Amino acid sequence: MRDNIFKISGFVVLAISFILAWFAMEYSTYTKTPMNIPEQGLRYEIKSGMTLTSVARDLSQQGVLSKPVYLRVLAKLQGTASNIQAGEYEFSAGLTPAGFLEMIVNGQVIQYALTIVEGWNYSQLLEAVNKNEHLEHTLKGLDQKQLMTKLGYPGEHPEGRFYPDTYLFPANTTDSEFLKRAYEAMVNKLNEEWSQRVGALPFDTPYEALILASIVEKETAVPDERKAISGVFVRRLEKNMRLQTDPTVIYGMGDKYDGNIKLRDLKKDTPYNTYRRKGLPPTPIAMPGGAAINAALHPLDGDELYFVARGDGSHEFSSTLKQHNNAVIKYQLKGRRKSFSSNPAGK
Repeated sequence: MRDNIFKISGFVVLAISFILAWFAMEYSTYTKTPMNIPEQGLRYEIKSGMTLTSVARDLSQQGVLSKPVYLRVLAKLQGTASNIQAGEYEFSAGLTPAGFLEMIVNGQVIQYALTIVEGWNYSQLLEAVNKNEHLEHTLKGLDQKQLMTKLGYPGEHPEGRFYPDTYLFPANTTDSEFLKRAYEAMVNKLNEEWSQRVGALPFDTPYEALILASIVEKETAVPDERKAISGVFVRRLEKNMRLQTDPTVIYGMGDKYDGNIKLRDLKKDTPYNTYRRKGLPPTPIAMPGGAAINAALHPLDGDELYFVARGDGSHEFSSTLKQHNNAVIKYQLKGRRKSFSSNPAGK
């Protein structure tokens, strides 16, 4: 009798061992076998509040995941069953359950991109943000003052405050979160450059440097000219000369600008008309990139006080008014000598 009991017990132990070995082998194979994801991939959203069990059940019903219980076992063994992250995912063909679990635990969600272009003004930025279908819109209809207050920067003018770059973000990011990120990036970049500025400059604050950088950004698209342009403006500020830069006039005209600046526009007094007013305008006129900020704080030494567009995107720099007038005749008037004024707005 006792021998029979031992035999039965041994059989049971052997059977259990066999079952466990079979399960272990099948489980190991399962975790490494690709899921049934189509060749073009699968886009899937894990909504807030979904558990691993509900995700596994849903994907099993769709025919994407077999044996969902094994996925839950894998997560239990790893201690990650409660760590899955909500968001929109893109799963590629060939992905294994182990790889799938790693993705949703690490939150490797789809990232969308929005680029703030160097030289954009605030209106262009806001238009791009409002049109982006992957952002959640919470700021539409707010004026500049209300928007900056909503972002947490009350009393600040929005122009120039957001750093040009390509930003990646997951779906359902709010426009407020996006703009805060770009704002903080500008603060960090400006502070970094300000701490490394050259000696004496004719302005006292990072914000004034931001204003000058925005003018440099709009004046030239030639990288090698930025510091030369900055040098001209810095010397004019030091000599208490008007900056006389068209981009500020254009900014002050707003929607009235039709592609041409007329004499009456140069004579009209606005806070941004640097032909009429000395010093920097009251705010930036665009979103300057890092190179323009660096140029504003590292102006090129020299004695040039003037520059004129050559017509190919570059500029001719001059140290005297006579040289500048000759450059205007050569590049702007195509060699035709006629009466003109280098200070069309008057004194």
